[in-house]
Amino acid sequence: MTSPVPYVFIHHSYEPDVCFNRSQCEESVRWIQNLYMDTRGWDDIGYNFLVGGNGDVFEGRGWDTRGAQAGPDWNYRSIGICFIGNFTDELPPEKAIIAGKMLIQLSVERNKLMSNYTLYGHRQVLATGRTCPGEEFYKLVTEWKHWENYTGPLW
Repeated sequence: MTSPVPYVFIHHSYEPDVCFNRSQCEESVRWIQNLYMDTRGWDDIGYNFLVGGNGDVFEGRGWDTRGAQAGPDWNYRSIGICFIGNFTDELPPEKAIIAGKMLIQLSVERNKLMSNYTLYGHRQVLATGRTCPGEEFYKLVTEWKHWENYTGPLW
């Protein structure tokens, strides 16, 4: 993947539920990895990074490997950050939100993400009717710096 990329996508895992300590979060990441590899037959987790409810950040594909998280038109030019849990009716814990924002800033500082990046919620580019990153979390994401409304073609 050529850096820096211009886009960040925010996701929620939906399952498993939010984790609150390192042990739970490591187990959740393994569960997600097994879902992608064993059930879907992929090489690895589709996300570049995952954020636990305790604020721990886990590397999925990392900065330099193309994600598989937003569709073929987006994966090669974006970073996908998945917040572990279902945020349809509630927000991620504050520690997770802070960690996610710090990860985005670090991505800019390490020249992995353009300083004038655009931030989207995953649902914005999907034609499938999915609600990722969850209704409540999406409302908050629309208030984050660099978020933009997307009106282009859907995947």
